[in-house]
Amino acid sequence: MVTVEDVRRVALALPRTEEALVRDHVKFRIRGIVYASVSPDETLMGFAFPKEERAALVASEPDKFLMPLPSDERYQWVRVRMAAIDEAEMRELVVDAWRMVVPKRVAAAYDAS
Repeated sequence: MVTVEDVRRVALALPRTEEALVRDHVKFRIRGIVYASVSPDETLMGFAFPKEERAALVASEPDKFLMPLPSDERYQWVRVRMAAIDEAEMRELVVDAWRMVVPKRVAAAYDAS
C-alpha cells in the first residue's frame, strides 16, 4: 500500500514542487496549481489527468480509480484508491500529473537528467 510519505518523497523530488496543507488535504503544487492531493484519511489520492480520458480510465478499473468529486469535475482531475496501487504506479501517476502543470522546458530538463 502506498502512503502519503511515499507520495511526498516522489512529489518533492520533482522540480518546482511545493507542499501545502489545505483543509487537511496534503497537496503538491506548482505555483498554486495542484497536481496531486492526498485525502485526510490517506485512502485516496487525487491527481491531474486529462478530462477527456478520465471516464475511460475509471471504466477500465473501477475498483481502483474514481471520478472526481462533483465540485472538482470541471478540473482535469481523477482519484485513485491508495491501497490499490503500488509505488511504481503511484510514481507514474504523480510524475505524469506533474508534467501537466510544469512548464515544458522544466519537464524536458527533468527528462534529460
